[in-house]
Amino acid sequence: MPYATVKPTNLPPRYSLPELALPAVLLTDAAALTALLHSVIAAHNDVKTQALSHMQHMMEQFILARHRMFGASSEQASSQGRLFDEAEDLAAGSDASQDVAPLPPATKGDGKADNKPGRGKRGPLPSGLARVDVVHYVPAAERTCPCGTLMVAIGEDVSEQLDLVPMQVRVLRHIRKRYGCPGSAHAPITAPLPPQPLPKSNASADLLAMLLVVKFIDGLPLARFESVLARHGVTGPRQTLARWVICAAGVLQPLLNLMRDALLEGAFLHVDETVVQVLKEAGKAPTSNSYMWVQTGGPPGRPVVVFDYDASRGGQVPVRLLHDYRGYVMTDGYSGYSELMRTDGIDQLICWAHVRRRFVEAVKVQPKGRRGLADEAVALIGKLYGVERNHKDTGDDARLLARQTLSVPALAALRIWLDKTLPGVTPKSALGTALSYLRDDWPRLTRYTERGDLPIDNNRAENAIRPFVIGRKAWLFSDTVAGANASAVIYSVLETAKANGVEPYTWLRRVLRDLPAAKTVDDVEALLPWNVKDMHAPDLTSDMPG
Repeated sequence: MPYATVKPTNLPPRYSLPELALPAVLLTDAAALTALLHSVIAAHNDVKTQALSHMQHMMEQFILARHRMFGASSEQASSQGRLFDEAEDLAAGSDASQDVAPLPPATKGDGKADNKPGRGKRGPLPSGLARVDVVHYVPAAERTCPCGTLMVAIGEDVSEQLDLVPMQVRVLRHIRKRYGCPGSAHAPITAPLPPQPLPKSNASADLLAMLLVVKFIDGLPLARFESVLARHGVTGPRQTLARWVICAAGVLQPLLNLMRDALLEGAFLHVDETVVQVLKEAGKAPTSNSYMWVQTGGPPGRPVVVFDYDASRGGQVPVRLLHDYRGYVMTDGYSGYSELMRTDGIDQLICWAHVRRRFVEAVKVQPKGRRGLADEAVALIGKLYGVERNHKDTGDDARLLARQTLSVPALAALRIWLDKTLPGVTPKSALGTALSYLRDDWPRLTRYTERGDLPIDNNRAENAIRPFVIGRKAWLFSDTVAGANASAVIYSVLETAKANGVEPYTWLRRVLRDLPAAKTVDDVEALLPWNVKDMHAPDLTSDMPG
């Protein structure tokens, strides 16, 4: 039976109500209330989920920060050791047999090498090092044989010790002979002084070479080199040393120009950047960050490392540096490279080491003793690196075949795992961030399998930039933009020399002696590291420059 309509009749006019179906009103209000309740519960759950996600993210960041500050790292274990008891700690893992450095293979009279194994476990001292013979004789009184005859020399035993000639500070006196006409009929002539790298200074080429090597390779600040000179009674203010560094960079610039040309000849190159602080830079606070960009590549057999300074990390910088380049460019996932990648003829490769590093961080925030999804990702990526490791020394064709037959299926399995795992992981967690990074860069991560010569990661650039980062811990900052640009030039030429297997001081010593006299491009090109690769180290104790 339908509900009747209720009409209140005894109410005053101000209380009069329209005709209403009371059950419908109640149902409507109940539905609205239910909807409101559900929305409040949903909002509460969303807030709760976001709060838990944020708490998880903050906890993971705390664990990672604590690990970076206090945890063991491979770099610390391999390079720094323990600061105060380093000698005792390292010596504890060795034995007496390692105190002897074995000789290089001896040569028999027929010119063949004697394959008799040497003593000890270490490799022989390098054959390119200068040898100084110290001959020991048996006293004449002890050379009488028990039979009464005088013993004769029948051979010798040779052992080697590693010796070091300390830094020697000396003064070169350039004596220029002057010749004149006996009858004074014509003007006299004077022997010319060979071209000098810094003609208006009293710094020799060898001093400049040592200054640049100890600062830019050994990480010795100018203030400490000033102290080295002071120990020998020489006043060398750091301001003067700084001017020498900047001027020496100008001398080396033509060499760097040729290196940059060789860099762009390679089929691929690596790019990376790191921060540097410049105190006196227009429009920037002294505490703000500027950037040192590194590019490494070059044709086979001629590796090149080039540093460039810029105040910005913006996308216009790699465009400026590589505007003439066409080929593959290996980078990390930094979005600043996107503008460069829009250039026709440039294909981007993304570094697998950066991907793996993110999953390793996700492993670190897992509960101890538990294996999780991040471990599965690290294992899958490890298969890709296993292929590269096993075919490191093979040719490009063999490596391409291995990538197509082994790496491509491994990538397919990794992609299936990614698509399955990603939806169930909190996006802002360490694992979720790593998964998103892998998904977003997937096409550029897999492109290295197209050829056999392409790199799988950007480790080459990171290894090239590491000396700069280590040196920065000692000298901390550049005072001026000119100093930062000079640093870029010097790091470029020295790291390129190292990449070509050339001892940097020996090579730079020759360059600074010969480059001021160079008159043609061929003269400069002859000093490039790959053109003087067979140069033997000169006797550093010689009295006169070579």
